[in-house]
This record gives sequence, structure tokens and C-alpha cells, in this order.
Amino acid sequence: MKLISSRDNSFFKQLVKLAESAQQRRASALTLLDGVHLIRAYRLALGQPQNLIMSESGCQNEEVKQLLAEEREKGVENETPVTVLSDALFRAISPVKTPTGVIALIAIPAQQVFAERNEDRFFVLLEAIQDPGNLGSILRSAAAAGASNIYLSEGCADAWSPKVLRATMGAHFLVGIHEQSDLANVARDFNGKVIATSLNAKNSLYQTRLVGPVAFVFGNEGMGISDALLQATSDHIVIPMPGGTESLNAAAAAAVCFFERVRQMSVAATAS
Repeated sequence: MKLISSRDNSFFKQLVKLAESAQQRRASALTLLDGVHLIRAYRLALGQPQNLIMSESGCQNEEVKQLLAEEREKGVENETPVTVLSDALFRAISPVKTPTGVIALIAIPAQQVFAERNEDRFFVLLEAIQDPGNLGSILRSAAAAGASNIYLSEGCADAWSPKVLRATMGAHFLVGIHEQSDLANVARDFNGKVIATSLNAKNSLYQTRLVGPVAFVFGNEGMGISDALLQATSDHIVIPMPGGTESLNAAAAAAVCFFERVRQMSVAATAS
């Protein structure tokens, strides 16, 4: 294992750029996964990362040691190269205050549409969701609820940033993620209900049939959904809030909608 302790090292400089710059991640089609759980999720879905980067103290962590041993136990022909950074350098690229001790360098998967039966189609359209934590939570809930494809407009947080990746806990590898999308076109081309949440809507989420092909639309945390995109939707619904709160966090609203669909699909499957 190669030890790097100098900030002038070219590989370390590349890692810093990937940790800090969405432009660099898009240009190189590379990003960083922080932590054993994410790395295992990537391996299970897509195979071996390009490189494992460990801190000096991480080398002594039992969970990290087990991660390295798993390749040898499975007889992987080409084991992932391992680079060790001094603890100080490792902290400079870690997205968390208390680093886990291991990060993987991976290629960002090419955008692809995840296929599904038409009656089960479940898309999510996100317009200018700017908070990485919100975006990560929405992606995680969408994957858990069975969404297949998620479309992000310009102005959304970078879906492949280390912070968003960490918030999704592996959901990225279970759905099709499409950045820089024209959401109005996606909505118009969708063969099913395209549903937007609105505080001014008359129909409740719980009065809306969500069985069959559905696409949910969620907008910017402060501005909501643009008029152009609203015009491309077929249904406007409101989430009842008997407690009197004015609105829900975007991630919370998305989770409520997603799992109401899960409930309705389950009821329909039981009835049939």
C-alpha cells in the first residue's frame, strides 16, 4: 500500500478536486464514496471501485480491515489498488467531521433508464432541489418506495457529490438518475399521472388514486414548482396537515407521497 503524506502529491490533489467540485466530478466522471456501507453497496451493484483510499488510523479499524479481506476471500482476480493518506490529508477529502477511515474512488455510472412494466411505472421529477441533505433523503426514500427513474433539473444539487451519496446510503445504485433534465418534456412524455404537490390544491393526497403509472414532481425548497412545469402536470394535490404547520420540508413531503403510493399498491395487490 502506497502512503501519501504530501499535499503536493498529484493523486491527492485530484481527490481534493473531486471532493469539492461538481464541475470536476462531471468532467472526469469520477466521484468519492465515504464509508464501508456505501462501498459494499457499490460493489454489490456495480463491482469493484477504481481505488480505495484509507487513512493511517483507518488501517487499524476492524471494519475497514474486513472490507479489504472480502476481496481476498472472494478470490477477486484484480484486487482494488489501495492508497493510504496521512490522517491530516484524509480529513481534507472526507465529507464528515469524524472520518470513517476509508473512501472509494469510483466511476459515475452512465445515465440509463431503468425499465419496468407500464402499470408499475414510478418516476420522480425534482426541480432545483438545492440542499444536498434534502436531495439525498428524497433519493433514498424514492428508491425504498420502488421508484425506477429520477430526473433532476438544472439547478439541483449535484447528485453525485460525496454529501448526497452519503445521505442516500446506496440508493444511487438502485435507480436511474438523470441530471440536467428538461422536466417539462419528461412530464409531457410520461404515460400516466404526473402529480405535483401544491398548498392551493383542492384534492388531498389521500383522495387521489396512485395505483398504476405515476410521476411525482417536487420543486425548490423556497420557490416551489415553476409555472412551466406545473402546466405540464396532470394532477395537483395537497398533503393534509391537521397540526397547522404551513408546509413540509421537501424531503418529508416526498416521503409521505411515495409511501402513500406504496400503501395503495399493496391494497390493490391484496384485493386482486
